[in-house]
Amino acid sequence: MLKTLAVANYRSINKLVIPLERLNLITGPNGSGKSNLYRALRLLAETAQGGVVNGLAREGGLDSTFWAGPENITRRMRNGEVPVEATVRHGPKRLRLGFAGEDFSYSIALGLSEPTQSFFSLDPEIKKECIWSGPFYRPASLLVDRDGPMIRAREGRSWEVLAQHTPNFDSLFDQVGSFRTSPEVLQLREFIRRWRFYDHFRSDADAPARQPQLGTRTPVLHHDGRDLAAALQTIREIGDPEALQAAISDAFPGARLNIAPLQGGRFAIEFYQEGLLRPLSAAELSDGTLRYLLLVAALLTPRPPTLMVLNEPETSLHPDLLPALARLIIRASEQCQVWVVSHARRLISALQQDPECNCIVLEKNFGQTGMVGQRMLDEPAWYWPD
Repeated sequence: MLKTLAVANYRSINKLVIPLERLNLITGPNGSGKSNLYRALRLLAETAQGGVVNGLAREGGLDSTFWAGPENITRRMRNGEVPVEATVRHGPKRLRLGFAGEDFSYSIALGLSEPTQSFFSLDPEIKKECIWSGPFYRPASLLVDRDGPMIRAREGRSWEVLAQHTPNFDSLFDQVGSFRTSPEVLQLREFIRRWRFYDHFRSDADAPARQPQLGTRTPVLHHDGRDLAAALQTIREIGDPEALQAAISDAFPGARLNIAPLQGGRFAIEFYQEGLLRPLSAAELSDGTLRYLLLVAALLTPRPPTLMVLNEPETSLHPDLLPALARLIIRASEQCQVWVVSHARRLISALQQDPECNCIVLEKNFGQTGMVGQRMLDEPAWYWPD
C-alpha cells in the first residue's frame, strides 16, 4: 500500500506531499489541481511500463508541464507587499515524483537534456532514480541509486554497479531487476505494474461494450470496458456472484443480469428489469446503466490490483446511483488500495460515511495546488534524494 505521494514542479503542483490510506478521496473545486495530481500518479505508473518519457512528450514535453510559477513564493508575495515574480533558482530544473510504500519507497527526477544535434533534444531525461527502505529517504536506507547513466545497488557495506551506460530515456525498471542482484527493483516493478486506472469507459452508441464480444476468462476488465460481458461472467464463475447480484439490486431494485453465449464464442449481456417482458441488450442500456455495470465489473474483479484509481466515476450516472456506487467502492477498498477523484457531492458524502475514508481536499493559492488545512508540520516526512 502507498503511504505517501510526493510531487514537485508538475503543472500546478509546485510542492505537494500527501498522506494516503486504504481508501482515498481526492476532491476540490474545478481548477484546484485534481486532474494534475491524477496525471502525476499516472506518470509514476509509466516508470514501470517504460513510458514515462513518452508520457511527458504526449503532454507537450517538460517545458509545458513544468511548474510555471516562481521556485518559492515568499511571505511578502503572499501578503501582497510585492508582486509575484521570479526568484533566483537554487537548483537545477527538475520534475520530481515519488512515493513511500510499506516496504520500499521510490523517487524519480526528470530534467531537460543538454543541447545536442539530435532530433530528440527536447525529450526529457531521467536524471535520478532511487529506491530505499522505510517511509522516508536517508542515505543509510538507500538500496538502489541511479545517477545519470549509472545504476548501482547496495551489497552489504559496499555498492555493486549494475549498469554503467543506461539510456537517459529508460527507467531503471527497464534495465535492471533480478532476485540475485536487485530484488527490490523486481518487487517494486511488479507492484507498480499492478496499479489499475479506469478513467475512460466508452458508453456511446458504437462503444465495444454495447456489442457482443468474443468471450474468454477475464479477471481484469480492460481499461475501456471492451470485454464487459466476459468480465461479468468471470465474476459469476470464479469471483463473488452474490456480490455481483447485490450490487445490481442495490442500484436497480428487482433487476438481474444474465450473460448469454452466442454462436462463435461471443457473449452478450441480458439485463432484466422489473416490469419488462424481455431483457435489454447492452445496445439498449442507457449510458448511466452501462457505465454502472462497467464499474461493477472493475470493482468486483477476482484479481484485485495493488492500487485501483477511478477518475470521476460519477460521469453519466444519475445521482440516485451514487450511494450504491460508494458502497461498492468501499467494499473494493477492503481488497486493495483505492483512489477516487470526484467532485460529485452525493458520492463524496456517501464515501465519507466510511470512517476509513481519507478525504483530501485540494485548493489553489497563487496558482499552486495545495491540500486544504495542511501546514508545514502536517506533511508526512519526505526528503528528496540529492
